[in-house]
Amino acid sequence: MKKASAPPPPALEGGPAERLAAIRAVLAREAAAGGHAAPATLVAVSKTVGADSIRPLIAAGQRHFGENRVQEALAKWPALRAETPDLVLHLVGRLQTNKAEAAVQLFDAIHSLDRPALVEALARAVARTGRHPLLFIQVNIGEEPQKGGVPIAGLPGLLEAARAAGLSLRGLMCLPPVDREPAPYFALLAKLGRRHGLPLLSMGMSRDYDIAARLGATHVRVGSALFGERKEET
Repeated sequence: MKKASAPPPPALEGGPAERLAAIRAVLAREAAAGGHAAPATLVAVSKTVGADSIRPLIAAGQRHFGENRVQEALAKWPALRAETPDLVLHLVGRLQTNKAEAAVQLFDAIHSLDRPALVEALARAVARTGRHPLLFIQVNIGEEPQKGGVPIAGLPGLLEAARAAGLSLRGLMCLPPVDREPAPYFALLAKLGRRHGLPLLSMGMSRDYDIAARLGATHVRVGSALFGERKEET
């Protein structure tokens, strides 16, 4: 797969409401261009971002938010949800098995199911809590050893285990290599989703959410384009 050549999405200006509106407009435009019935759900990734920076987006109508770490989310989201009960919280970072129950209790969707041990931990957590978060299997789409995600060859086995455990598995997630054109990887994830009967696709971040939206993403995970640059790029 060739090196990246597509231009990045345009830099966004203005406050939270203006940035949110601009991204939603891009998602609608690209979904229509790709022939998709509805725009992707925008998950605003608020890792390292404090509650005071999140509230303006909530006031502007954003309801889906993503976090990378269970402990960070526990520190800020219970209070925010008490203020706005209809928020939907997504875990988009790698999940340790010993935090599975806390994640199931807090999050409405988990995008990083990637190994049999986590299937078992999540199944136990679901049984104990009675909560059934929406689950995405993370696929190591670029076969990068430093990244989490199940290898493509291991996807059928992990799917079988998750389904046998009764988990609410509905989609796939990927993180393409940062130094490559992302479109072929997004297209491959969409193909895998169709092959395995998984309708949801979590793909695309601040640098490539427009490409992902055109290629069928149902969820895009956007952080810095909404909140500004920070120590960890999203």
